[in-house]
Amino acid sequence: MVSRAAVEGFFPESGFVSRETWDGLRAYADLVRKWQPSINLVSPATLPVLWERHILDSLQLFRLRPDPLTWIDMGSGAGFPGLVTGICLAELGAGWVHLVESNNKKAAFLRQVITATGARASVHPVRMETLQGQVGPIDAISARALASLTDLLGYAAPFAAENPALEMWFHKGLDYPGEVRSARDHWGFDLIEHPSLARDGSAILQISHLSKRN
Repeated sequence: MVSRAAVEGFFPESGFVSRETWDGLRAYADLVRKWQPSINLVSPATLPVLWERHILDSLQLFRLRPDPLTWIDMGSGAGFPGLVTGICLAELGAGWVHLVESNNKKAAFLRQVITATGARASVHPVRMETLQGQVGPIDAISARALASLTDLLGYAAPFAAENPALEMWFHKGLDYPGEVRSARDHWGFDLIEHPSLARDGSAILQISHLSKRN
């Protein structure tokens, strides 16, 4: 179990979520460890640092955008960051996360966590290319460790066409400046870079006003 001191070291303002939310996140962590031997949810090397590497890293998104939005989480996998957002939204009683995960075993895991934690989320066992028309209006899209920024923007583009105010929030590693340069060859967009608290040199990219370059 993660210690309160460790949490406060990561988020000095750790009171931004309730005790009930922390309980939900702990239940989530327990389920990851329970399912990991049968489904490769996370890299085995990161399991000992599950909180710092995955859960608290994902929690940065709610810290930056603690609003009852309707999200799509692309390629959810084990649920990072979308399921963490869904658990946080439970304390607001509003907002929703559409978790998109085409792997049926991982989709089953996500459903188990939703049932155990009361996360405001639902699972769509489909590919992103087929999701449009299956969900209602979307405010924001998230993704972590899924694809290049250029490809992520391509997946998001149909939803940005429906909602010009759509926000995109992508966790990116040390090489993100190169990804941004490559993406600008194909897409126009506004960008805010939020330095990651989890790893020096990494960032959460906040993107809006997406348009295709001719």
